[in-house]
Amino acid sequence: MPQNLWNDQEALGLNPLGLLVYRSRLLGADRSVVNIFGGNTSVKSVERDHLGRAVNVLWVKGSGSDLATCTEKDFAGLKLDEVLPLMARDAMSDEEMIAYLARCQFEPNRPRQSIETLLHAFTPHAHVDHTHPDAIIALACAARGEAAAREVFGETMIWAPYMRPGFALSKYIAERLREHPEATCVIMGKHGLITWGENAKQCYLNTLAHIQRAEEALREAERRVFVAVSPHAPQLTPQQRAEVAAAVMPTLRGAVSAQRRQIVLFDDGEDVLQFLARADAEPLSQVGAACPDHLVHTKRVPLFVQWDGQDVVALKQALAQGVADYIARYAAYFQRHNADPSVKMMDPAPRIVLVPGLGMFTTGRDAFQADVARQLYHRAIAVMTLCTRVDQFTSLDERETFEIEYWPLELYKLTLRPPERELAGRVAFVTGGASGIGRAIARRLAQEGAHVVIADINLEGAQAVADEICKAQGFKRALAVRCDVTREDEVARAFAEMARAYGGVDIVVNNAGIATSAPIEETTLADWQRNMDVLATGYFLVAREAFRMLKQQGRGGALVFIASKNSVYAGKNASAYSAAKAAELHLARCLAEEGGAFGIRVNSVLPDAVLQGSGIWNSRWREERAKTYGIRPEELEAYYAARTTLKVNVFPEDVAEAVLFLASDRASKTTGAMLTVDGGVAAAYAR
Repeated sequence: MPQNLWNDQEALGLNPLGLLVYRSRLLGADRSVVNIFGGNTSVKSVERDHLGRAVNVLWVKGSGSDLATCTEKDFAGLKLDEVLPLMARDAMSDEEMIAYLARCQFEPNRPRQSIETLLHAFTPHAHVDHTHPDAIIALACAARGEAAAREVFGETMIWAPYMRPGFALSKYIAERLREHPEATCVIMGKHGLITWGENAKQCYLNTLAHIQRAEEALREAERRVFVAVSPHAPQLTPQQRAEVAAAVMPTLRGAVSAQRRQIVLFDDGEDVLQFLARADAEPLSQVGAACPDHLVHTKRVPLFVQWDGQDVVALKQALAQGVADYIARYAAYFQRHNADPSVKMMDPAPRIVLVPGLGMFTTGRDAFQADVARQLYHRAIAVMTLCTRVDQFTSLDERETFEIEYWPLELYKLTLRPPERELAGRVAFVTGGASGIGRAIARRLAQEGAHVVIADINLEGAQAVADEICKAQGFKRALAVRCDVTREDEVARAFAEMARAYGGVDIVVNNAGIATSAPIEETTLADWQRNMDVLATGYFLVAREAFRMLKQQGRGGALVFIASKNSVYAGKNASAYSAAKAAELHLARCLAEEGGAFGIRVNSVLPDAVLQGSGIWNSRWREERAKTYGIRPEELEAYYAARTTLKVNVFPEDVAEAVLFLASDRASKTTGAMLTVDGGVAAAYAR
């Protein structure tokens, strides 16, 4: 039941556009009222133009913005007196409508107006809301939709049979409103709700009142409906579902990334599991989209994969085969309905994958887009569940679906997205990511569009880096996991967490470090073993887990080892460190040979004298190095930063840039390489 969030004190003193923003954000705060990026709102007001003349202006939500987060800059302003003459026309194409409305702008540099602008302009009320409430769409998608809605709203409702948004639908509704001035709402078949008011608060309350009325009717209907549950629905605990999801998600991610790399999210919410337990879940899910606004993000239907709840290997096979079959069906659907050679088929992989007993997987070019699909399918589940309380659920037919999915005015919204960066769609796993070189690498990869897992024994430090990246780069762009690379179970658990968070991995940076400095006779067995554990065994464990996941995905990948100049040119009083680094480097070159057949590239970066922000150098090493230069240990970082004996000073960001190159497609034909980042010190050259 949507709650009345209106606060007179908050609304006090706002101008018409400010009140429109306030009202819009209240509506958008409840996703059962307005889909993410869906719906639109408007107000008609009198404004002063640049010459001080009074102008009747229609403010309407711009294309592609979200009511939940909108601001004044997200609304288009149109000269209403120039828009209203269109009511006299008999017909108008989408292209003509857009071109005409572009000439009616009240202010420059405003967003492109909504597809449904004329609906707002032609409605003879000052304040208009167009929303997609679950309860209303449940009635609008019923096989006997008009009759079902009439039973709830009586003669105060105007019913508009499904038409694609645009001039024809706007004029149809306008004519019905003029014929029935007593009407209080319009319900558009298979689409949504239109309500209005003479002030902002009244409009908002009218919208809520109509939704509440529909919800009450559906609750009453629920008492009379029995929904059969499948006797074969698997019953798994939350822990079992999490483990199975982590096990199968790399397979699924590899399958859906045939055309472009995708991020995959997992959701086993109670509403999802209850829906998938229905005996009719599969046929119901294949009827079609619950709302036209969903199509670009969810496609017409999800992929539904049956599973016995036990055989994980069989589930992996079913997911891979299911995606392949889905892609073939989508390509056939595109060919059946596309008559324009200039229109290119969108990625045919499924956006929603449903597995009874397990949950829902959603895909997208990044975590945010995958989450949009996730949110919208929760709304679809609600609509289908509510609709079947009163009638059979129906949807757009194939042709109607195609006309929405490939509608130029809908596709325009996709052009508003920023251009993709170099590592778009990729997932990177960085060990030792809480400080120094690892932190710089994580930041740099995230800047280029990667989703980054910060793996470190220092979870608090890793979380700080992840929080910083998410704040700078956006939703779920980084994840902190605790990982002691010397422990087999922790490495496996960290990769499983990554799989559940993003679906898999593309880039693995072996960077976890430790360093000791002492003459050989003073090097303890514990020092020797710790260096070998972290720099040799740890790198092996991470690389082994990476190979397993990358092979499961079947899309290749890149491993980058952060070695050292000591791996090829041993340092004085650093036998344990140098020997371990040499083992690490040789491991990388062995894996380059092993991974080539699977498209897995393994390269190494050899830094030297990178101290800034580092936490690996022990006090003994600092004392020895400071003594060499005749300075105090605490002055070492400043000395390295200021000295002029190097051609170029070396910082963590320099190493990060080298990693970015080796991890990117720019180095797609390079494997087994050793790239020095040493400021030009001859001793660090690989020979």
